[in-house]
Amino acid sequence: MKRMLLGVGNRLSRDDGAGPVLAERLAGSDWTAIDCGTSLENVGGIVARERPDLLVIADAARMGLGPGAVRRLPRPSVDRMLATTHGLPLSFFLDRLASVASEVVLLGIEPADLSLGEGLSTEVERAVGRLAEALAAGGRRGVASVRFLEAGAAAERTGTAP
Repeated sequence: MKRMLLGVGNRLSRDDGAGPVLAERLAGSDWTAIDCGTSLENVGGIVARERPDLLVIADAARMGLGPGAVRRLPRPSVDRMLATTHGLPLSFFLDRLASVASEVVLLGIEPADLSLGEGLSTEVERAVGRLAEALAAGGRRGVASVRFLEAGAAAERTGTAP
């Protein structure tokens, strides 16, 4: 099974760097992990060429949960998450990849600190470490172990425009 993780976010806005740090932590595993920074659309060609069976997109997201909480996000909420901070809406990107990735999973990581600066908060650092271990060890089972965001919970994209 070919697995790919796209880590999205801005490392200069503390916890918004959770996605890129997760990609870094998966280096050396059987995942193809890419730090997308704030420009997810720049890796579309790589995803199309690799044609992963499982594509995971990880990003900081305000979900109204405690810092470091990780949830699978439903597709209908993605425009609220990414539309104003990355170059293209995530829904557009997902539509373009529908024919090349067998399964696409969106993971949100609740931030504690989005201030200017480098480094993750303690809570998010722990969450990223646990998530990296689960993904490296379990692949699809690791993704399946992440709970879905409950219906009605607000999810919004965090961070700043590049």
